[in-house]
Amino acid sequence: MTLRQFFAKMLVELGPQDWWPARTRLEIILGAILVQNTAWQNAALALKQLRQKGLLNLARLRGASRAEMESCVRPAGFFRQKTRTIQKFLTWLERNCHGSLKTMFSLKTELARHQLLAIKGLGPETVDAILLYAGHRPVFVADNYTRRILARHEMVKSGADYAEVQQFLHQHLPADPDIYNEYHALLVEVGKKYCKRTDPLCDKCPLQEFLGQNQLMEVSSSMMNVG
Repeated sequence: MTLRQFFAKMLVELGPQDWWPARTRLEIILGAILVQNTAWQNAALALKQLRQKGLLNLARLRGASRAEMESCVRPAGFFRQKTRTIQKFLTWLERNCHGSLKTMFSLKTELARHQLLAIKGLGPETVDAILLYAGHRPVFVADNYTRRILARHEMVKSGADYAEVQQFLHQHLPADPDIYNEYHALLVEVGKKYCKRTDPLCDKCPLQEFLGQNQLMEVSSSMMNVG
C-alpha cells in the first residue's frame, strides 16, 4: 500500500524526527497554540521566555497577568490573540477538568476533541496536535503539508479539506499514535524541504519515485501558472 511505502521511504531517507520537542504535556499544549501561523523557531522563543519566567507550570500560568503572558508570547506573533486562547484553555481546564491535565486526558478522545474545539482560538489542527502529541491519542494531524503532498500524489482530491484527508488517513493506517506521530512529522519535513507550495523540488524529494510522469507534469504546470 502506498501510504505505508511512503512512511518506510521517508523514515529511511530522513530518519526519526523525535517530535514533539517539549519537556512536558503542558509545554506541548502551549507549543501547539504558539506555533499557529508562525515558524516553530518563533514559538520556541516564546516557550523559552515562558520557561524563564517560571510559567511552564499550570498554577503559575493561571496566576500570571495578561500583560506578563503577552510579553512572553510576543515572539510567536499574534501575541494578544494567542494569550487569550491560552487563558480560555486554562479556564476550560479549571471548569471541566478541575485544572488537571491528567483528568483532561482521561476523557474519551471524541469528547475531549469536541470540547477543545469549542474553545475560541483552537482549530482542528491545534486540537489534534494536542491530542496526538500530548495525549498520545490516535488522531492524525492533517495539516497543509499533509494535504498538499497527498493531493500531488493523487491520493486525495485537490482541495480536499482537513476532515476529508484526516478520514482518509484514519481509514488506511492502523490507529497507532506512534505511527501517526512519526508519519506527520516526516510529512512536515518533506513539505518544508521539498514539496513546497511553489517551486517544489520533486527531483530531490524522497517520495519522487511515487510520483508518476503525468503527475510531475501537472505539478510543474501548476507552478508555472502561479500568479
